[in-house]
Amino acid sequence: MTQLVAGIFVASTVVTLMRWLRVHDRRLLPLMGFFLMLAAAESLEPRHYWRSAFQVLGAACGLALLPMLDRRQDERAASPPS
Repeated sequence: MTQLVAGIFVASTVVTLMRWLRVHDRRLLPLMGFFLMLAAAESLEPRHYWRSAFQVLGAACGLALLPMLDRRQDERAASPPS
């Protein structure tokens, strides 16, 4: 089961990379890192030290994505200055 989950994360990483190559949206980079770190974590044994490290790095990538998805930033760029 773990290999299946790792394969799903690797496939998600590849799809995200292909999308990034097409649109060059910087918000896709932390998402790709998230998928990659979780794929690396799932490929290791449950008690392996690096598994926890990869999971923490995946969480950090997810947290890095949050400010990039802030809608207020997009609204500020779209509204003309007064």
